[in-house]
Amino acid sequence: GVQLVESGGGSVQAGGSLRLSCVASENTDTRFVVAWFRQTPEKEREGVAAIFAQPAGSTVYADSVKGRFTISRDTAKNVIYLQLNSAKPEDSAVYYCAAAPFPGAWASWALLRSEYTIWGQGTQVTVSS
Repeated sequence: GVQLVESGGGSVQAGGSLRLSCVASENTDTRFVVAWFRQTPEKEREGVAAIFAQPAGSTVYADSVKGRFTISRDTAKNVIYLQLNSAKPEDSAVYYCAAAPFPGAWASWALLRSEYTIWGQGTQVTVSS
């Protein structure tokens, strides 16, 4: 099955930028919806962004990151990115990449943790004020 490996986490000052990468072991472009989630010790894992299968490639974002985060795909490299801009201390968390088999262009459940069965190991992001 598909395996996911995240990288790119680290420390950044408030207002700064970071790009997270999620490398998939096989092409996910046309058969999977891929999402980024984040979790802190105080909060449950929450969905922040998702990208649907090609050709639609629709995206959806949590309100807390809309306008600051961008999810994208590099088809040739089987990589899904999460660009974090205008980072805030409350963005600090372990970020996880997840995938679910779904070739459709849209689904209302795209940011629900329970809908995803394939997960990466996570990468830590720390935003200092």
